Amino acid sequence: FKISARKTLLQSELFSGSFQHFTHSSQRHPKLIEMSSSKSYPSIPYKQLIDESETLDNTDKPGQLVLRDGVTFNGYSFGADKAMAGEVVFYTGMVGYPEALTDPSYRGQILVLTFPLVGNYGVPNKDDKDSLNLPAYFESYGVHITGLVISNYSRVHSHWNGFKSLGDWLKENDVPALYGVDTRALTKLIRMEGSLLGKIEFEKKTVEFSNPNERNLVAEVTVKETRIFGKGNNPKILAFDCGIKYNIIRHLVRDCKVQLSVVSFDYDLEKNPELIEYDGVFVSNGPGDPILCGATIQSLKWLMSKTPCVPIFGICLGNQLLALAAGASTYKMKFGNRGMNQPAIDMRTSQCYITPQNHGYAVDTKTLPDGWKTFFLNANDFSNEGIIHQTKPWMSVQFHPEASGGPMDTAFLFKEFIGAVRGDNHRLTLLEPHLFETKMVKKILLLGSGGLSIGQAGEFDYSGSQAIKALKEEGLEVVLINPNIATVQTSKNLGGASPDRTYFLPVKPDVAEEVIKKERPDGIMVSMGGQTALNVGVALHRSGVLEKYNVKVLGTPISSIIATEDREQFAQALNTIGEKMAQSYCAVSIEEGLIAAKKLGFPVLIRAAYALGGLGSGFADNEEEFVTTARKAFSSSNQIIIDQDLRGWKEVEYEVVRDDRDNCITVCNMENFDPLGVHTGDSIVIAPSQTLSNSEYFKLRETAIKVVKHLGIVGECNIQYALNPENEEYCIIEVNARLSRSSALASKATGYPLAYVAAKLALGKDLVSIRNSVTKSTTACFEPSLDYCVVKMPRWDLKKFSRVSTRLGSSMTSVGEVMAIGRNFEEAIQKAVRMVDSSSTGLCGEWSMDPTLSHDDQLKIPTDQRLFAVMASLEEGKSVEYIHNLSKIDKWFLAKLRCLVLMERALQAKPGLHSLDERQLKSLKCAGFSDMQIAKYTKSTELEVRAKRKKLSVFPFVKQIDTLAAEFPAATNYLYMTYNAVESDIVPEKQGIMVLGCGAYCIGSSVEFDWCAVSCVRQLRSVGYKAIVVNFNPETVSTDYDESDRLYFEELSFERVMDIYEWEESGGIVISVGGQIPQNIALPLHTAGANILGTHPDDIDRAEDRDKFSAMLDSIGVDQPEWSSLTSIEEALAFAERVEFPCLVRPSFVLSGAAMAVASTKKELTEFLKNAGEVANDKPVVISKFITNAKEIEFDGVSQEGNIVNYAISEHVENAGVHSGDATLLLPAQKVWVETIRRVKRVASAICRALNISGPFNIQLMARENEIKVIECNLRASRTFPFISKTLDANFISLATKVMLGMPVKPFRISLLDIDYVAVKAPMFSFTRLRGADPTLGVEMASTGEVACFGRDSYEAFLQAMRATNFNLPSKDKEILISFAEEKIRAEFLPWAHELINIGYKFCGTSGTAAYYQEHGIAVKVVNKPYGTTYGDNTFVEGAPMADEYLKNGLVDLVINIPEGTKREDEITSGYLMRRTTVDYGVGLITNVKCAALLVDSLRRQKDSVIRHRPPVCIEEYYGSSYKDAV
Repeated sequence: FKISARKTLLQSELFSGSFQHFTHSSQRHPKLIEMSSSKSYPSIPYKQLIDESETLDNTDKPGQLVLRDGVTFNGYSFGADKAMAGEVVFYTGMVGYPEALTDPSYRGQILVLTFPLVGNYGVPNKDDKDSLNLPAYFESYGVHITGLVISNYSRVHSHWNGFKSLGDWLKENDVPALYGVDTRALTKLIRMEGSLLGKIEFEKKTVEFSNPNERNLVAEVTVKETRIFGKGNNPKILAFDCGIKYNIIRHLVRDCKVQLSVVSFDYDLEKNPELIEYDGVFVSNGPGDPILCGATIQSLKWLMSKTPCVPIFGICLGNQLLALAAGASTYKMKFGNRGMNQPAIDMRTSQCYITPQNHGYAVDTKTLPDGWKTFFLNANDFSNEGIIHQTKPWMSVQFHPEASGGPMDTAFLFKEFIGAVRGDNHRLTLLEPHLFETKMVKKILLLGSGGLSIGQAGEFDYSGSQAIKALKEEGLEVVLINPNIATVQTSKNLGGASPDRTYFLPVKPDVAEEVIKKERPDGIMVSMGGQTALNVGVALHRSGVLEKYNVKVLGTPISSIIATEDREQFAQALNTIGEKMAQSYCAVSIEEGLIAAKKLGFPVLIRAAYALGGLGSGFADNEEEFVTTARKAFSSSNQIIIDQDLRGWKEVEYEVVRDDRDNCITVCNMENFDPLGVHTGDSIVIAPSQTLSNSEYFKLRETAIKVVKHLGIVGECNIQYALNPENEEYCIIEVNARLSRSSALASKATGYPLAYVAAKLALGKDLVSIRNSVTKSTTACFEPSLDYCVVKMPRWDLKKFSRVSTRLGSSMTSVGEVMAIGRNFEEAIQKAVRMVDSSSTGLCGEWSMDPTLSHDDQLKIPTDQRLFAVMASLEEGKSVEYIHNLSKIDKWFLAKLRCLVLMERALQAKPGLHSLDERQLKSLKCAGFSDMQIAKYTKSTELEVRAKRKKLSVFPFVKQIDTLAAEFPAATNYLYMTYNAVESDIVPEKQGIMVLGCGAYCIGSSVEFDWCAVSCVRQLRSVGYKAIVVNFNPETVSTDYDESDRLYFEELSFERVMDIYEWEESGGIVISVGGQIPQNIALPLHTAGANILGTHPDDIDRAEDRDKFSAMLDSIGVDQPEWSSLTSIEEALAFAERVEFPCLVRPSFVLSGAAMAVASTKKELTEFLKNAGEVANDKPVVISKFITNAKEIEFDGVSQEGNIVNYAISEHVENAGVHSGDATLLLPAQKVWVETIRRVKRVASAICRALNISGPFNIQLMARENEIKVIECNLRASRTFPFISKTLDANFISLATKVMLGMPVKPFRISLLDIDYVAVKAPMFSFTRLRGADPTLGVEMASTGEVACFGRDSYEAFLQAMRATNFNLPSKDKEILISFAEEKIRAEFLPWAHELINIGYKFCGTSGTAAYYQEHGIAVKVVNKPYGTTYGDNTFVEGAPMADEYLKNGLVDLVINIPEGTKREDEITSGYLMRRTTVDYGVGLITNVKCAALLVDSLRRQKDSVIRHRPPVCIEEYYGSSYKDAV
């Protein structure tokens, strides 16, 4: 492979993205070759089950769409049982099917809807009338299409306005319809071939082809007699009805207050037989060829010859008719423009509007006579979108300003027309002067987000990396402040998108000021680093720093940011434009807040202003709860917001982009699965929304644009709504005037690079001139059309924490998220469930029930397990209605979940796997059932199901995400797999190298593994290999589609990875850069025939299997703690008695020490072993002696065929017993003896040889008095690889990639003696968000992120790193609270306690601790432990304050509480309450004596004021000789 595959890859042609028509690999899809030759596409058999009696067989009547060229598409009927012929066209709108089907412009056409989920919200009642006595929700008197073709039909609809199902409505109107068609394949065919004649036929019901354009379709849809609306109004307008939409009538009569006379298209205006009075003439939309409307053209010619001039306005067909009357010509377009997102440029102002369109003919601009000009221009295909006369009041547009369906951004044209009719003075339309101002920016300061935490995670590495790429393309110098060393954006020489200088320093106002003072940037960008960067930007503005150094804020002005963050200003801004937010009040004290809460009435929502991810927020049902929650909110902000409780309403959000020319678009709309009350970061989110009607969708969109324009936002922002599920009432929750978590999701969901575009806009570029980076040929001023469904699902790690609350609310608790893509909701949500938990087979009712909640409360109260509680209830037979009433989850979602339950039952009823035929198996796969899931219900194995699938030729197909629903070809390869299709969009890459990503961020697997994946991919591409990335995390840089040659947004399961490997005919798979998830499937992939690059999977198994690894260490003479493989709890207890407690329990194949625990008693050991057995999932569990007081050492390296190429040795500050991911690391090691290092190297070399390692590896060891013992070995990149690579200026992953490819490598020259600095990596915790969690550290990892800072010594670096984790250094104005459980800890800390006193700090302490230090001459004020616990030397002291109250009153700004050593229940309880209060009120907490000692040493050696004002040093200066000059 290493030679031949490389040659093949280097010689292979770059994939162009072009559509390969009707071709497939015969090896994988033999049936498709047969299908292609006969040009017949099979149907997709999936049908939504709604009844217990239904089976996996689709019994709906089969039908066919037959095209004139002989191609047929098979499907199933859900409309009228009759054959019909017409012209086949596609429509890319994602909502508005009732409006589209009743649009007369579709007369004679078979309509293909590109969005695959149709029928979701049913059809309104045709008898509901508006104030003009027109059907309120339709655009004409009936359905005008001749047939409808869709992919997936929702048999159950859910909407307050849904009167009947779409299928029933079509049957009533005698219109045939097919579902089960690969509409993307059909759309691409129309795109290539142009609009085609076709017919829908059923068995024994056929029809001849007919061309509707040869008929006078307008004559079929026009009024038969004149109708007058708005009698008595002025002015009077005569409208030629060529197929007028009712919403045009509503606009003119209801909004413009005219009297409208609607006449037939052939009304003779010259003769005017009905003597109609008119002041202006309107020409409507309509179907067909405009040439056939000769009578209308003649009337217009006569009208234009009259004096004085009568104003004329035409829409759609009216545009073509006016052009023909003026003397121009028209032509038939290849496939027309039909949808809701066509960008049209107003040639007067250059502003671009998003317009809805439905036409197959266009005006030929070249034929316009003198005096006529192009009015609007299509920004994508540059076709004519309107004409206007230079001197006379005649104009027309090709699009629909009245929309319905679609956006109404151009509705102002009606008012312009009526203004011309009234003779109003013509309003000058002038360009703004600022458009010609050039932003003279050469150097930009970019603020990062810092370490990953709950609410602010890897999405900001993605947005920051995109911004850097955009800025570097413009030739600008970029200076970055970000202490998160694991990120891609802080890397140098990783492609062309690296900052020029990077400061690994805290993102704080004082630090930013010092960097500005030194670097003197022209501009600053604060919108790419989350709330952290935003708050720093606001602080710099308010303090005058930006003005002092003449630094421009790029993008959204600070005043606009403040207007969105300050609730009172925000409310006032909304009131100004007639919009409202949820009723709320601001307060700066608890007393003021209580008054507001009483005005609103309980329950209320309390939120902290300027807070990220709902930090400090919560619901309060009464005054007592209000006071408790408000105090917590005030710990993170000086202002709180008290909001009206709208729980149960829908939550909807839009991502909005605006440039400084006032072009404004919404890129993505999303709907939360959970109703309002759950933070959107903790909710399942669906894109696009599935249960909103056209009216709701575009009403909220219109509001979003109005708000964003009014606020003056430049770039990207997010607006969140609460929508009443019973009507169209809504209110605005908030606007985030920055890139957010939702922005990353929206970017990946749509393929629209929001951060990249926002960065360009911040420089003053306009949306129209920026290109769509997916199609490369269209403008970025457009709104994506999706032809798939996206499900975002949060990932929680709440089980890792004792006492943590699993209830979800307004404060975010999830640590990561996944994004699944499918052609229906069922497929996508099943994928998402497996992505969140790799051990899951799919969505079912297996879950961990909360014993404290009743069955109904499990549904009513949102928790991290509620989705599975819903499934369990459905499996028990509970109705959709019953579950909806308790959970308020929309019935549409619940009906889809019930379908999965019914399919599960139908599958279980089968006698076995052998009884499943091809269609049944395909139907299951279409609904997202995995092979393992099917195996579970058929009592077979995953491999047996896979073999059965292959035998029946049931394979997934590869589809592209192209932003425009196949309307334009895609130039990038952003892919997903689906069974809801009959062909793939692409051909195999062949010999490309697959790189498996890290999956969802969780505790133990975070952005560091994304850095590893990106480094690997960039190295692959730099040496000529095609890189194929597989990952499903929307927060990552690796899932940016231009990072790789192909990106599969897919599961990291054995099944899906093998599907991609076989489809792509890949040359090999890299599994060692994505953390534990890819590692766990290495052996199954190898066994199935995949080529795993790097270390052999058998050797990986030997390292991951605790039993095998421990045995191997024994065999090669490498020391380790005494161990035993667990065969029974009795044997484990006997082992523990022999070696004596404490003992360490270690399951195999787990990440971040999952279920690893130190047991000190028999009871604990029994509980831990049970938990480890569940987590290990039949993998070995090992018990070993736990060594105390040992130093832990990390050995990271790259090995080639068992020989170490490069290595790095890091030192833990904390002793062994704290998980390496939670430890504070020093590099180079500062306190490790030379002999210890020698022995560590010998041990590592022996392990490398024994496992024959080729690639990255990590070994964790413990040392005590030069005695070395091995803890574990990971044959993959570890979380410390970015840290060592950036500290040593040597990319270990790039080196490892070359090794895995079999290339010759040269070791990096690393001399620790020449490194004149120290790096400290510190963990980032999110205990403030984990309600009830005990903030202590142990062998199971708890941190959510990390930072690293550099200094001349470890003390300087440590203090900067602590500040970067948002740890506030103690001030001498307040006290330090100390509480140590064991006397040996008190004694160990004694010298440092004296040091703190010597440098001016004051102590308070719990009674036992205080007594000890008082005996040793240190003044300590006594505070009582919570609840006045009394035992031993901890006596309740009368008159002494309670520790928790002391903390709540803000008298302490550091707590040092070392709980290790005691296992008394009362000690845990009181200590826990004190620690919990500490983090709840934002006070600094240290729970490790080694860290406490290093903090004291650092404070003693580095005065706080000196640290804060020393000139900042960037990493490039540390690397080079200029560092000494800088210092």
